[in-house]
Amino acid sequence: MVSLNKSFLYGICFASLTWVVSLYLFFQLTKSKSTFTKVPTPHSWSVKNNIVDPFLKYTKNNAGPSQTYVNSPELVKKLQPVFGSSKGSDPYEEELANLGLVRDNNDLKIKDEGYKMHAYNVLISNRLSLNRDIPDTRNKLCRKIKYEQKLPNASIIICFYNEHFHTLLRTIHSILNRTPAHLLEEIILVNDQSDIPYLHQDLDEYFKKNSLTKVRLFKPEKREGLIRARLFGARRAQGKVLVFLDSHVEVNVGWIEPLLSRIKEKQSNVVMPIIDIIKADTFAYSSSPLVRGGFNWGLHFKWENLPKGTLKRKEDFVKPIKSPTMAGGLFAIDRGYFIDMGEYDAGMNIWGGENLEISFRIWMCGGSIEIMPCSRVGHVFRSRRPYNSPDGQDTMLFNSLRVAYVWMDDYKEHFLNQRKDAKNVDYGDISSRLQLRKELKCHDFDWYLKNVYPELPLPTDDEEQLKKRWSAIEQDKYQPWHSRRRNYVAQYQIKLAGTDLCIQTAKDVRTKGSGLVLRPCKKSKNQTWYETDKNELVLAQLLCLQAGKTSPILYKCHEMGGDQEWRHKGGQKSPIYNLAAGTCLGVNKKAVNATVVMKLCGDPEPSFLNWDIIV
Repeated sequence: MVSLNKSFLYGICFASLTWVVSLYLFFQLTKSKSTFTKVPTPHSWSVKNNIVDPFLKYTKNNAGPSQTYVNSPELVKKLQPVFGSSKGSDPYEEELANLGLVRDNNDLKIKDEGYKMHAYNVLISNRLSLNRDIPDTRNKLCRKIKYEQKLPNASIIICFYNEHFHTLLRTIHSILNRTPAHLLEEIILVNDQSDIPYLHQDLDEYFKKNSLTKVRLFKPEKREGLIRARLFGARRAQGKVLVFLDSHVEVNVGWIEPLLSRIKEKQSNVVMPIIDIIKADTFAYSSSPLVRGGFNWGLHFKWENLPKGTLKRKEDFVKPIKSPTMAGGLFAIDRGYFIDMGEYDAGMNIWGGENLEISFRIWMCGGSIEIMPCSRVGHVFRSRRPYNSPDGQDTMLFNSLRVAYVWMDDYKEHFLNQRKDAKNVDYGDISSRLQLRKELKCHDFDWYLKNVYPELPLPTDDEEQLKKRWSAIEQDKYQPWHSRRRNYVAQYQIKLAGTDLCIQTAKDVRTKGSGLVLRPCKKSKNQTWYETDKNELVLAQLLCLQAGKTSPILYKCHEMGGDQEWRHKGGQKSPIYNLAAGTCLGVNKKAVNATVVMKLCGDPEPSFLNWDIIV
């Protein structure tokens, strides 16, 4: 009996143990696994100190319920899409990118009207700090150079016509913030009869309210144009050096000392900073390479690479670089030398050609033009000039004819052959300028071409001569746009959140100008996007996604950012935002073949703007 009871007891224990093990295995196999990934969600779009807070930031919130049940981890791994995240980037660029966000129709109106009036993005300029930081783009060796304390002081001369208020103020503040006080005599602002209501009054009140006593604001009695407005300002200057700047620039750290130091060494040195790029669409500041000024026989200024052998050693990257011409917008010159050399040609009208005229005159009459690599000034590069001559005159042609007939001798025929329409165009009285050339005992133009700009091809050159001139300049190796090497940092599909529809091209992946539509997601090249380190979205490694006013298209990659530069926060429910357009990718309906459009990023129906980035 005792033996039977023991057997029964052992049986109960064994059965219990079996159930415990079974239950343990069951719960282990069906243990809750979250199929939801922690994903970023955008901050609310709010304004603080007139600056839009960055919205493409990560949060730690879960996107759904804390847990759900799955059959096995292996199955989940195979079936669960992987949501990519945007690569790490410069916080400065990220914050700047978000400032262009067009949230509503009022923002859109400001942006559109700004482009019409100023040819750049005033929506971003309005939101940028007047005292913003910009990257120090100088060569590292520049920071080791020590300049004398006793340098000549400078009068900064800025002429403007209908310049945007905040952009002009940012120019002024950058000068005040980054120029040693003892070197800055004054900033002379010449308002060339702008017709924007209250602009002059608002500027005057701003300078007085903020006690900007070094800023002197003038307004000529009539519209003078850039050339005569600069003369107007220069004749009122008191500094030993004149520094001419455009009205939409930002000077960089240590910008003025290299210019003043070089002029102190020799009065006839006329010097320029490296002109860095401020993008008109985004106001992003980026460095420019070392290049020099040239021209073609149509008398158009051009940038070109340096002659071979210019940069042999590290030290060469910070030494003065001789330049045959100047762009004209930004340069420094001794005030006495400027006067003795005949200032500007006052017979020129409004704008155009004055930079080549003063370039030829400086070189031919005993001076030199140099680029100072340790001086950097950012300039807003616009795709067009937003104003014309008041009377409709082609001032570029008029002024260029004056240049040709005063300075180019027999070589002017090359210009006249380029401009057949110019031979019967009146160019005014040039007798005083011819007399100036005689008094200054200047070289002829043939001397200039042989001694200053021997690399310039002549229309009369034979093939061998052209090759010789061409080979004297460093040449960039040309690569067709479709075969250029790109640094791809991510590959993914773009799916409309809450659907199984992905963005794909409406036509073949090689078709430039093709629009985009929604189609059921599948692994195919017409749905496979590659993101580059320049924030481009390239379909099938062929064509770039380019923002339009109403719809995006596929187009050849121009590598200039702007309408081909995109931002997203990665993961789920991410807006995809274009920097230049200020708008987001979206749709008007969740359906197969729905067209992908550009929408206001503050659209009342955010589900039409949210995308899942599926790796």
